[in-house]
Amino acid sequence: MIFFVGAGPGDVDLITVKGRKLLEEADVIIYAGSLVSKRQLDFVKDDAKIYDSSKMSLEEVLEVFKKSEEKRLVTVRLHTGDPGIYGAIGEQMKELDKLGIYYEVVPGVSSFSAANAAIKKEMTLPGVSQTIIITRNAGKTPVPEGEKLENLAKHHATMAIFLSISMIEEVVEKLLVGYEKTTPIAVVYRASWPEEKIIQGTLEDIAEKVKFENIGRQAMILVGDFLNTDFEYSKLYDKHFATGYRKAIPKDKKDE
Repeated sequence: MIFFVGAGPGDVDLITVKGRKLLEEADVIIYAGSLVSKRQLDFVKDDAKIYDSSKMSLEEVLEVFKKSEEKRLVTVRLHTGDPGIYGAIGEQMKELDKLGIYYEVVPGVSSFSAANAAIKKEMTLPGVSQTIIITRNAGKTPVPEGEKLENLAKHHATMAIFLSISMIEEVVEKLLVGYEKTTPIAVVYRASWPEEKIIQGTLEDIAEKVKFENIGRQAMILVGDFLNTDFEYSKLYDKHFATGYRKAIPKDKKDE
């Protein structure tokens, strides 16, 4: 049996309970060595076979899958963050489908969630933004025309930008097509890791700040007014607002 498991963003305890249990029970582990904390391997069985996928091709990974299945072993394919976001699991699953090999996917905590937790913000503030755009700048991997940063920026939504920190000046230039130069922006380097670093500014000055800190990889870019603005309180806990679980309390003059 093969399980694609999200290891979380870095902090070894941000893997799910289900993911940790599978890791403890696995006979074979293929982990993304360039991104997943090696401390996750402290929880595997002593006799488990471990492979570092950062040194492997797709064909080599599939060969391990096939041999493990022939022996009826439990295999965990451990990806960073949530495996369904920029995890390159689509191609692996497609090949397993061709081979008729069954697998399951166990979600994980994404790095954009960890980055937002680090700066202690809510990304979907009432009256500010109710949409989160998860994207990346075009690089070695192109993006569809309609999904280019300059086009997405026109929505003025909250945005989490992956895999783009090395192109921060280009990112800023494209974002300015839609956002004001005073729009707040945060860069979180290695969110949830011990060496985590937070840089905050505006589109006008963030590129200079990032260069000063010499950050060129493994950083999440968060953009939008949610980072620094007033906002309406939600109706969820408003005592004057009825829900399926709570009756509304009528307003009196002192509440107005």
